[in-house]
Amino acid sequence: MDRDRFEKQIAFILEADKEKNILRQTHLTGHGRRENDAEHAWHMAMMIWLMREYANEEIDVGRAMMMALIHDIVEIDAGDTYAYDAEGAKTQKEREEKAADRIFGLLPEDQKKELRELFEEFEARSTPEARFARTMDNFQPILLNCSNGGSDWREHGVCLSQVMGRHARNKEGSQVIGDYIQGIIDDNVRRGNIEDR
Repeated sequence: MDRDRFEKQIAFILEADKEKNILRQTHLTGHGRRENDAEHAWHMAMMIWLMREYANEEIDVGRAMMMALIHDIVEIDAGDTYAYDAEGAKTQKEREEKAADRIFGLLPEDQKKELRELFEEFEARSTPEARFARTMDNFQPILLNCSNGGSDWREHGVCLSQVMGRHARNKEGSQVIGDYIQGIIDDNVRRGNIEDR
């Protein structure tokens, strides 16, 4: 056994556990507590496996699931940037790149390269797996928010133009899920949960 390699892997595993401490704005179903990044990632990975038949293109499900599991790990350092926080979005990429350097840098070189490439692929939407995973990244919180009567949108005064901007590219990963998300948005505008402006 390569002891140095093993210790680096353990260090990354322990660092990744900190993702459980990063709270998101989305509440659990039944309007429970706010979910954390690790719960979001796990839920997304499960959704990718369950709903893979709705991807626009054939995908490597394991690869897409791994993207889901690591895509927010950078928030350990960078913090969660709320989907509709225009000010936070200005520095998000820079904060996340710096975090990716440090966190993936804990790993042995080959695994560092592999996970960093998956992270970049997800960010760039450069493959069918990344496009589908990005659609699921948007689908998961909208499902939870809808299940809670749209209370997170109301609490933050979210308007339709913000939601449409966030969800503009969902159909690149899945036409079926993109259409379903649009139905959720339309319904929540009618209910007054999303401001029609």
